Amino acid sequence: MKKSLILAVVVSLWCAGSALAQEHWTEGPVWQITFYRTTPGHFDDYMKYLRSHYITVGAEAKKQGLVLDSKIFVKQPHDAKDWDIAIATLHASYGKALDFNPENDAKNKAIQAEHWKTKDQDKQRELTAPRLSWREFVGSDIVREVTLKPMP
Repeated sequence: MKKSLILAVVVSLWCAGSALAQEHWTEGPVWQITFYRTTPGHFDDYMKYLRSHYITVGAEAKKQGLVLDSKIFVKQPHDAKDWDIAIATLHASYGKALDFNPENDAKNKAIQAEHWKTKDQDKQRELTAPRLSWREFVGSDIVREVTLKPMP
């Protein structure tokens, strides 16, 4: 009996906290962000790669409804382990950002094949390989965009 009562109180408090948070905002889409640190002397190389390939592929993914938007962020790193380029992709929901969808995967592969002029994924990896020496993965995050509600 005591365990049931404690569980009920914990669940009630958890639900109340979630309900209070919703008082302040309306949930929006989800940003999937990957952070990179360019290797010394390769910032321009990586930016040229993004301009030549990421923009084209990202625009087509957006056109086909696979993503809502994408952005590139740059900043001056604070130390040797800090990021200087972030790639952000906007998805309609956590599900769209995280769940595998075979139909969307096929569309993404078709976009890549069109862009790289080959369906051979090994050849595509070979064509994109130089970017791996121009950057180091720092981390990634997924965040929800919210719209604050005005005060009454």
